[in-house]
Amino acid sequence: MGSFLVRRFTQGVLTVVLASILVFLVMRLIPGDPALLLVGTDASPEDVERVREQLGLNEPLIEQYVDWLTGALQADFGPSISKGTEVGALMKGALLPSAELAVAGYVFALAFGIPLGIVAGLKPGGPGDYAATGFTMFTLGIPNFVLGILLIWVLAVLLGWLPITGRVAINEDFFEALKFLVMPMIAVGAGTAAVLARFVRASIMETLNQDYVRTARAKGLRERTVVLRHAMRNALIPVITVAALQIGFLISGAVIVEVVFARPGFGSLIIAAVIGRDYQLIQGMLVVLVAVFVVVNSLADVAYGLADPRIRVS
Repeated sequence: MGSFLVRRFTQGVLTVVLASILVFLVMRLIPGDPALLLVGTDASPEDVERVREQLGLNEPLIEQYVDWLTGALQADFGPSISKGTEVGALMKGALLPSAELAVAGYVFALAFGIPLGIVAGLKPGGPGDYAATGFTMFTLGIPNFVLGILLIWVLAVLLGWLPITGRVAINEDFFEALKFLVMPMIAVGAGTAAVLARFVRASIMETLNQDYVRTARAKGLRERTVVLRHAMRNALIPVITVAALQIGFLISGAVIVEVVFARPGFGSLIIAAVIGRDYQLIQGMLVVLVAVFVVVNSLADVAYGLADPRIRVS
């Protein structure tokens, strides 16, 4: 396990570094000049050039990247070009709202998708199976931001049950915060719930046809014991990997859904950074998101090995 962790850590660091290089280069390909946006279109070429010099945009790309990476390794992502504030401070302020939405969406996906898949897998062709199929077809057929708009139209506009936009911190008023969190949570987690439901259904159906399950039934064990003790445990082991891989898509979905519901967080920051050609802010946020994705997947591999001893042996 020790050598595995070292190998995964090395791979993760290389992935983040390569991602940072790619993000850095892509940012420079975005049309538009940050200096020109700062000084305005009426500014003279001399003023634009002076601002570019102050921002370090006239330096060779290699020097710009090395300077930025050196600071990033020390948790210093530099000042935001468009906002004039440290990127680290901006991300710190946006982290809690985004994490709140991502965690809520993930909990919803696990709490709804896995039981739905279990019901569908235990009785294929039954009402639960048809319900799971209908849910997955509807959810996977539309983007999460479209689902968010539909939720706003039905639950907020037509029925008036929930507020449309905004956020209340959970530590300030828990129940009021839930009102603002319900629709974004469903919009973020529904797609992941559908993926989990389909995968759990297929995994359970495959496990129920294994020889050791038939042997347990032949011994006269009760169906409940066969399902819970023998089939369910093995069927849900592969779900760990699928659930972990969905975290990356869920985080990116949360960023988009935040914009639909006008919630503060990484989504509004990224939109503002793209409009303002804010290289520093975009680079910092995207690299942090990549690092989170890498860490989560590494933890999922470890959890998979703990759940299935055969993985540790191999």
